[in-house]
Amino acid sequence: MFQFDDRVTVSRGGRVMTRRAVSRRPRAGRVVRLTATLSLLVAFISLFASVFLQGGNVPLSVRAVEWLRANGARGLVMQVEDWYYTLTAPAKGGKIKALPHQAGTTLAEKSSAAAKAAHALAAANAIPAPIKPVIKPALPGEGQWHQPFHERGLKYPPVLITSYRSNPAYPQIVAGVAWINTHETKIQYYPGVQEPSVNLPSRGPEMVPTSLRYKLLATFNSGFKLVDSGGGVVVGGHTYAPMKNGLSAFVGYRNGTVNIIDWKSGAVAGHNVVYARQNLPLIVNNGRPNPNLSDGPQWGATVGNAIMVWRSAAGITRNGDLIYAAGDYQTVASLAQIMIHAGAVRAMQLDINAEWPSFITYTGPNAAGPANLLPGMWQSPQRYLVPDNRDFYAVYLKPSDLAPPKRRSSSRTAG
Repeated sequence: MFQFDDRVTVSRGGRVMTRRAVSRRPRAGRVVRLTATLSLLVAFISLFASVFLQGGNVPLSVRAVEWLRANGARGLVMQVEDWYYTLTAPAKGGKIKALPHQAGTTLAEKSSAAAKAAHALAAANAIPAPIKPVIKPALPGEGQWHQPFHERGLKYPPVLITSYRSNPAYPQIVAGVAWINTHETKIQYYPGVQEPSVNLPSRGPEMVPTSLRYKLLATFNSGFKLVDSGGGVVVGGHTYAPMKNGLSAFVGYRNGTVNIIDWKSGAVAGHNVVYARQNLPLIVNNGRPNPNLSDGPQWGATVGNAIMVWRSAAGITRNGDLIYAAGDYQTVASLAQIMIHAGAVRAMQLDINAEWPSFITYTGPNAAGPANLLPGMWQSPQRYLVPDNRDFYAVYLKPSDLAPPKRRSSSRTAG
């Protein structure tokens, strides 16, 4: 703590004595270490505070975990998540008496005429047939499609939702499924406050624009952060992160169609692509599960393939319609089976973990009556009506003759 100076001579009572003089100056190394520690502490606080001050509607606890994951504590977060999900994994067996409540009314619960009309539409492939339950006896309404919004004078329902028990070994686990008629809807991609993490000239509204809410039907989540997926992104026809061959892609084209594909078109998207978002390889292709689903790290940077967590997916049917599915306590293999059972011929995993999967429907124009696909979904059904940290998709009514509501004139006629 102290350092000794050269010897000095003093006189005491006529005697001459020699001793070392002690300097009270601290060592220079200690000053350097203290300064470095304080600098690191200030930098740590500054970085941590910057995360908390960012926009978006993600709670501080989630932002803290995300910050730790991105700033050197990834391994620790992975280990804690592994412990947590292992300890909270459900036991096999068990039962539930009823399915969770979903918005809207099942087509089978309507009048006999409406039920017959729905059956005719299913027979003509205008809407999908009910999802066949895999556990018997079936619960009331299991696999039956709900129309989650008020009638809007359309011949064909644009969005339908349902739920069913997806795993015979775990009868208490329920998966939510949505079907989107891509011929009657338009699906738009929106960047969020933070994702995709690319330098865009404008990130846009980062929520559903208020000017388009008069025709809003549904919204749903996108995929992993780009740093975790290793994939590319196209926004407004421009490739901002290189696309990767061999990864899945949710693609929107200039002719208004969408698709879920195995990307094979190189690093830069063609002029016919308006938006594209990649997230890992396909989990379903040609109606079959990807044979590499047992490769753990490929399907979740932190929890891998076999940990049972909230997972979500998007897929395409033979008719070109879109399927969305989500549920708690899913592995990537069980998620692939849900997509196949719901009619998807190709499917990609989207977000995983409880904080991120969202599918929200609206009962009427102007985003009225927002409701989650499953009541256990963690995010608020208001999620995409305010700026959100993550990118997402919005589903709108497509007919061009659907005009926005007329605005009342603020001027008055003189009397």
